[in-house]
Amino acid sequence: MAIQLSSELQVLLNDRKVYKALATVDEAGIPDVVLKHSIFTAEDGNIHYLELLESSRTNHNLVRAIWFDGTVSIAVTGPDKQRFQIKGRPVEVHITGPLFEKHYVEVRQSLGDVELSGVWVIEPLEVIDENISFRRKEEDVNRPYFRHLDRLAKTPHK
Repeated sequence: MAIQLSSELQVLLNDRKVYKALATVDEAGIPDVVLKHSIFTAEDGNIHYLELLESSRTNHNLVRAIWFDGTVSIAVTGPDKQRFQIKGRPVEVHITGPLFEKHYVEVRQSLGDVELSGVWVIEPLEVIDENISFRRKEEDVNRPYFRHLDRLAKTPHK
C-alpha cells in the first residue's frame, strides 16, 4: 500500500544537489545500484525517475520489476546528515504523452542534446530513517540486548 512522503523527504528528492541512489535487481537477484540526480517527487505523491538510456541495466531491471511485481530501493543523503531509504514499486513508465513531454523538455534544457527513454513512476511503500542517531535510539529501545558486552560492563577491563 502506498504511503505519503514527508515534506522533508520531498524537498530532498527534488534537490538536484542531493545524492540519490537507485537500487534494482536483475533476473538472478544480483543488485545494481546507481547514483542518479534524476529522481523527483510527483504532485500525486509518487516518485518519478527519468531514465536517459533505453539499454541501461536499470531500465531493464525496472521493466522486470513491473512484470514480476518487484520492488526497488532509493537511498537519499541530504546535506544536514539526513539519510533515508525508500522502498517502492515501479507501477508504470511513460514513453509518450504530456508527462513524458514535460520531462523531456526539462532534460534537454538542463543537459543539452540527450534522449529521454522514459519517465518511471515509483509508488513509495516504506520509508526508513537511516540517520545513525535515530537508529541507535530505536535499537536501544527495541533491542537493548544487541550491545557488545564491553558496553554493558560496569567497570572497564584492563
